[in-house]
Amino acid sequence: MGGDGERWDRRTVGEADLGPVVADGTTVTAPRVVARFPGRPGRVAVTIGGSRTRLDVGSDHLQEATMDAQRFADVDTHLDGVFGGPDPTLTAALARSEEAGLPSIAVSPNIGRFLHVLALARGARRVLEIGTLGGYSTIWLARALPSSGLLVTLEYEPLHADVARQNLDAAGVRVPVEIRIGPALESLRSLTEAPHDPFDLVFIDADKEPYAEYLDAAVRLSAPGTLIVADNVVRGGAIADGPSDDPQVAGIQRFNAALASHPGLRAGAALQVVGAKGHDGLAFAVVDDPQAVRVPADD
Repeated sequence: MGGDGERWDRRTVGEADLGPVVADGTTVTAPRVVARFPGRPGRVAVTIGGSRTRLDVGSDHLQEATMDAQRFADVDTHLDGVFGGPDPTLTAALARSEEAGLPSIAVSPNIGRFLHVLALARGARRVLEIGTLGGYSTIWLARALPSSGLLVTLEYEPLHADVARQNLDAAGVRVPVEIRIGPALESLRSLTEAPHDPFDLVFIDADKEPYAEYLDAAVRLSAPGTLIVADNVVRGGAIADGPSDDPQVAGIQRFNAALASHPGLRAGAALQVVGAKGHDGLAFAVVDDPQAVRVPADD
């Protein structure tokens, strides 16, 4: 069922490969499939890069909408080629993850490269990653650190952690990478309670519902000047549609509000992004006072 009670059916539209889509409550992995609402010829629902997106367009514009998505993906591919092209090690990491059955939700090559640049610009020596998956973004971040640095990454699923370790070993990263397995909030609590040096950069890319709590923990584990980056903060534009009964969208709405008002942050911003992974966004914040405590609103 659609969020407004309308039932979806599946149709093939255009020539663009939109990736997995949700139709009638089922994720459909065949390309060129979108969910359409009978009686509403201009409404379609697609899921691109894990984010469900509704498009209200005239039926004669559906082809144009799919071609826009293809254009974004083509530009991503072009930019990846300009700035180095496919990396055999990273390509192998994605293939190994796919073979192991991990979901295809790693960051795009361009976002991975952007994270690498951010870590270099920050001069990061210690990085915390919340959400390892198969270690694709982990490799990008680890490559930016000096050999005396440390990267701690948190992963809930043991299988994902095992694949990530294989990918990291195959990549030959020079920095120690510690993978902590279990619920991220528990791992963050353990990190906070133990004596620790602060992290210079924190990357959040995990389950969306507790993003605001991840932010609170990230601030506590930081120092003044630490950069916090979070992925998937636009959710295909759904964050702008008002209160949501989708827990992932609601979690991101809570996170964005927390980022905008957290007393421990000096500045924060969010940008929407389009590309091979569809329409989503990144958020950024600079820590000012790690001891400041956010008082949650009624969220």
